[in-house]
Amino acid sequence: MTGTTVVVSGATGRQGGATARRLLADGWRVRALVRDKAAPAAEALAAAGAELVVADFDEPSTLVPALEGAGGLFAVPPAVYGPDGSNPELEFARGRALADAAAAVGVRHVVFTGVASTSGEAFAAPGKRRTEQYLREHLPLVTVLRPVRFMTNYLAAPGLGLDGFVDGVHRHLFTPDEPLQIIAVEDIAVFAALAFEQPERFAGRTLELAGDELTPVEAVAAIAEATGVPLRYEQLTQDEAAALNPEIAETRQRWSAGQRWHADIEALRVIHPGLRTLADWLAESGTAALLAGPLRTP
Repeated sequence: MTGTTVVVSGATGRQGGATARRLLADGWRVRALVRDKAAPAAEALAAAGAELVVADFDEPSTLVPALEGAGGLFAVPPAVYGPDGSNPELEFARGRALADAAAAVGVRHVVFTGVASTSGEAFAAPGKRRTEQYLREHLPLVTVLRPVRFMTNYLAAPGLGLDGFVDGVHRHLFTPDEPLQIIAVEDIAVFAALAFEQPERFAGRTLELAGDELTPVEAVAAIAEATGVPLRYEQLTQDEAAALNPEIAETRQRWSAGQRWHADIEALRVIHPGLRTLADWLAESGTAALLAGPLRTP
């Protein structure tokens, strides 16, 4: 029901920002949860037509008034990372606080975005999985999206010693010559918008989301061709992963053992025919963003 107010958490982040913009373009009223209305990303959303509301997941009393009167919620509880990896207990506490606030004010439909599952326990994301279950138990309509790795991760600053580009090298955990699923955040937003538009079709469903599948070497080669910058891929060794933190080391080990994401890209393309490949993302925005950011020359 376009015209209904949808609250978007994480609205100044990648998924939340893309979803807020998509919903606004589709005619929904969007209320964006932010910590700072003066932040550039928040001001950009306001200029696009979103209502800004200050709320803090660690102060649950701020969530109820922020959700009052809304019919839908796009939920992205903030993840928590430290030197030893993620903090699933705090992540679940934040997700539970958001769910409780939504239930208290009568939000009808929640679209929750988490992390793709694999054939084993790698990327099990216990905080997110517990939040998924809690939402199902306390809200009438819940749609769960589980996206794989974002294409925009190629834009990231490698603060953890992986991702992004440093001196023309993209370093990560993944096996160089085996396919890796990726997705554009704009497509996560499309699936979220479809779920709100067609609750009878998507409520109760869990969608594993991906848009393309290339080996890391192929993906970096495509980026090099699109940008005209010589680039290469390099896999972190197990010792290098262990030096970052134990969780990264465990993830690398399990990935090397064959655990993989398993989104059905062709089935997703039936639902969303415009699902972006890496080449599409590069042509649309990725190449320009890479050249303006991590691949910018002095």
